[in-house]
Amino acid sequence: MRCIMKAPYAQPSRCPMCSGKLIVTQVACEECGLTMQGRFAPNRFSQLDEEQLQFLEVFLRNRGMLAGVERELGISYPTARNKLDALLLALGLTPATTQDLNGHLAEQRRHILDMLEQGAITAEEAARKLRTLR
Repeated sequence: MRCIMKAPYAQPSRCPMCSGKLIVTQVACEECGLTMQGRFAPNRFSQLDEEQLQFLEVFLRNRGMLAGVERELGISYPTARNKLDALLLALGLTPATTQDLNGHLAEQRRHILDMLEQGAITAEEAARKLRTLR
C-alpha cells in the first residue's frame, strides 16, 4: 500500500495500519529539491508519541520543575512523576536514583564548605550557595 502525503505533516511514530515501528527511507531538501533514499536511523525523540512530546515540552518550559508541570497540565505530582519516568523509559534513559542525587548534593555542599575554609568565598557567599542547592 502506498500513501503519499504532500503537506508538511508531523512525522508519525507508528504505522497507521498495524501500529508497527516506522523507518525513514527518503529525505528531501526544500531548497534545491535533492532527495536521498536509504534507511535513516531515527533520533530518540522521533519515537515519542504526541502526548510524550507535549509532556517533554511542558517539562522543559518549566525548567524541569514538576510543580510547574502539575500546574500547567492540571495533574497530580505522582502522575507527573510517572509520566516523566515513562518518558525516560521511552527515550532509553534510566532515572537517577535518589541516592545518586543526594550523593551529588553532599559533594556540592562539601565543595562549598571547602572553599569557605580555604578563604576562597565569604561566609555570606557560602550561605547563599548552600541555600540554592536542591
